[in-house]
Amino acid sequence: MNGQLLDIALLESFRDHLVREERSSKTVEKYVRDARAFYFFLPPDKWLTKERVMDYKAHVTENYKTASANSMLVAVNRFLAFLGCGDCQVKLLKVQRANFRHAEKELSKEEYRRLLAAAQNKKNERLYLLMQTLCSTGLRVSEHRFVTAQALREGAVRVRSKGKERVVFLPPELIRQLRDYCARRRISAGPVFVTRTGRVLDRSNIWAEMKRLCLQARVAAQKVFPHNLRHLFALTYYRLKKDIVRLADVLGHSSVETTRIYTATTGREEKRLVSRLGLLARST
Repeated sequence: MNGQLLDIALLESFRDHLVREERSSKTVEKYVRDARAFYFFLPPDKWLTKERVMDYKAHVTENYKTASANSMLVAVNRFLAFLGCGDCQVKLLKVQRANFRHAEKELSKEEYRRLLAAAQNKKNERLYLLMQTLCSTGLRVSEHRFVTAQALREGAVRVRSKGKERVVFLPPELIRQLRDYCARRRISAGPVFVTRTGRVLDRSNIWAEMKRLCLQARVAAQKVFPHNLRHLFALTYYRLKKDIVRLADVLGHSSVETTRIYTATTGREEKRLVSRLGLLARST
């Protein structure tokens, strides 16, 4: 049986390889974790063959959702490439792109405004301004660390990720509000949205703070999470400009196909559109 014998020490070598490739720390940990799961899935002899990789693919397909399974297979394929076993790599599962967004998870402008009002009522100025920053620029929640005192002086945020840089302009009114906030908090350098100890706000803390607004804002909890602010920005921008290529640039997408997810209509909107086409004859 053709193949290759694996040793657990290769996992640490794989980690070092990913670090040298300048992968983010989260990516490194995920790829190594998934490669480790694959390693321990193999029979005790740890002999690697294409058939055994296909068995692992069948295993994750049966036990995980398609997106999760594909994510794990991407990591395994990367590990196999590192080992020089490209002939053992497997194809990802096909995912049919959803034609419609789910209206029950869609955050409306009115609901967004109610969340802002709730943050004000709770005197959580930091969250109030952070939500406005994310929603008015389309920044990812992880990118808020690039909103710095220097960016406010320049009027634009320079987002650096995966060896790329994009410039995101800040609305003048947002700059004014953030400058006033920084003046009161004595923030003259570094990120704007930080804890009392000066540490950049964590994604999970932002999520939790937003969830605490749901009851007072009368907004369903499944609609309230940071990424939905970016989604609302994208949908509003597209409806105004109808330029998906420009929107992809603003959002930092390398593929327009990714951007299409943000511009899909809800099923309710599609039904209204079809009804207005006027292509049905009235029954007599």
